[in-house]
Amino acid sequence: MCTGAIEQAAVSGSGKGAQGWFPLRHAQVYYDHPFHAPLEAALMIDFVNEEQGPGARVAVELSAESARELVQMILTALETGAHHGAGAA
Repeated sequence: MCTGAIEQAAVSGSGKGAQGWFPLRHAQVYYDHPFHAPLEAALMIDFVNEEQGPGARVAVELSAESARELVQMILTALETGAHHGAGAA
């Protein structure tokens, strides 16, 4: 199923890896065979800071259903937070 399609974007935030917290600079999202999750295919999200080396990476592998649910939860949280004055949406 190797899709070969990788979506990439610059991001601003923080991630916690084995060495502790680090600034996030980049995200990659793709749908392919997972490396670890016991799934036929998964949505993979990698948050990285390439300037800090391979230890500055947070990787996630999700089932398609879980990824869709996560998208909805993120959108709901952003909308709810914006209505409660938690910052710009």
